Amino acid sequence: MAPTITAAMTNSQEHLTLTDKLRKPLVEKLRRERINSSIEHLKSLLGPDFLKQQPDSKLEKADILEMTVCVLRRLQQQHHQQRRLLNHVNKLQSSSDNNLTEADFSPLSSTVQTSITKDKSPDNSALWRPW
Repeated sequence: MAPTITAAMTNSQEHLTLTDKLRKPLVEKLRRERINSSIEHLKSLLGPDFLKQQPDSKLEKADILEMTVCVLRRLQQQHHQQRRLLNHVNKLQSSSDNNLTEADFSPLSSTVQTSITKDKSPDNSALWRPW
């Protein structure tokens, strides 16, 4: 009985390897189609400026990938520059907000308070007008 089980296992293993051998070209074809589709999509996203660089020659897949890397690096640099600028502006704004404390307004406040007190005194009944 043992030889039958071994023969059945060998038969099923042969069936699996035969099935894998038949599926491999199909899986590979689907993989290549996905790659080609994605590269064509990248080509359309690059825009006419990059495609005008080599108008007479057909762009190879490697060319399209290299151009895409250049565009992404440029965008990444712009993003980092914008982020640095925004951080710098935020730091300047927060430091100027911190510098404008109540101590900065106290001399102005005391001057205004003195002016209001003088205007309310009985001997100075005329309204104060800056003009």
